[in-house]
Amino acid sequence: GLVIDGRTLEHVLHDSLQNIFLELTQRCRAVVCCQATPLQKSVLVKLVRSKLKAMTLAVGDGANDVSMIQVADIGVGISGQEGMQAVMASDFAISQFRHLRKLLLVHGHWCYTRLTNMVLYYFYKNVTYVNLLFWYQFFCGFSGTSMTDYWILILFNLLFTSVPPIIYGVLDKDVSAEILMELPQLYTMSQ
Repeated sequence: GLVIDGRTLEHVLHDSLQNIFLELTQRCRAVVCCQATPLQKSVLVKLVRSKLKAMTLAVGDGANDVSMIQVADIGVGISGQEGMQAVMASDFAISQFRHLRKLLLVHGHWCYTRLTNMVLYYFYKNVTYVNLLFWYQFFCGFSGTSMTDYWILILFNLLFTSVPPIIYGVLDKDVSAEILMELPQLYTMSQ
């Protein structure tokens, strides 16, 4: 791992040392920046996002972490003694740092699978409806006649195709939380 303090980080963030610093950090399992200013934190996250083309996750617990959380792709705020500023600026909020593992491995996996299945469901729904309209035009001689009333179309989109995804999105858990916590590699395999 690599531990770097705020004064050293200030020198590293200049244009001449950025590439060397990024090469060094890529060879480390973990990089910890301590005593960094809020501006340094956000610049570091921007640097990693732009140069390495990586998805970034920022975790913070106070007002000094807000800029870093907002710059990152995913921001996680920890509610605690330093106030609620980080939580208000974040995408996800947790009460303690130890809950980050469950947030990523369990809820991240479930969210990913639910979103991918929802996209497939909406493709299926739209392809089905468009094919129905397409084949109807053969029977009406391509006259542009509407196959359905407007209220049926509204009900189709409102009731018939929104209720199943909502139920699926709330209740679907393809793998139990215990298994996901024991086998973290399932997170990357689902992608």
